[in-house]
Amino acid sequence: LFCQRKSSSSYFLISTILIFSLNLLTAEKILFTANSMNGKAGDTNTSTTLSGNAYIKTETMEIMADSVELSGDNYRYIKASGSVSGKNLETNMEFTCDSLEYDRTIKIADLKGNVDLIDKDNDVKAKAQIINYNQNTNIAILQMKINIHQKENVCSGAYAVYYKDTKLLEISGNAQVKQNDDIFRAQFITLNMDTQDITLGGNVKGTVKDTKETQEEEKTDGAAE
Repeated sequence: LFCQRKSSSSYFLISTILIFSLNLLTAEKILFTANSMNGKAGDTNTSTTLSGNAYIKTETMEIMADSVELSGDNYRYIKASGSVSGKNLETNMEFTCDSLEYDRTIKIADLKGNVDLIDKDNDVKAKAQIINYNQNTNIAILQMKINIHQKENVCSGAYAVYYKDTKLLEISGNAQVKQNDDIFRAQFITLNMDTQDITLGGNVKGTVKDTKETQEEEKTDGAAE
């Protein structure tokens, strides 16, 4: 269990966890803790709100926030707001945002407001104002003020699709990829994060530093000394 008995309210939370486990025995189990709760835990069609240090754990997702609301049949929908953070327990991805909406049935999460998404497996750190993440396909759609870091790549644009399993990133809308001193711009850019290959399309522009020339200059400087 996720809390100790410190008061009558804490004991109520422990009892509530047991009710959840019983009611959702044939479905996905939900465990939670919070400072307070409004609603009936035994009625799966009634909205239940957890307030203050709210913590939710399903079989695939862990969520922490100031406030969490559970609603729908078997608590299908989870809404979190205020200092939201969490992680996908299956794919080793972590996130923070202002608010989150998660559908446990179709396993799609909508993260909104100052979103940070970290994929530890592929060393990817992404920022955006909106990220839609599908757990079934491991595909994330990023919108507005996008900034993505991976190895030596710094990527930006208005819209992006990240394919975790294939390590591909598609960027559009003033798309830009910077690799060390090289800068690539186009209407559409595809980056293979495994091979580091870049494909550009539409109004292509770029600045590439001549490494051979730099090496020759360094040798010349060394000989002069």
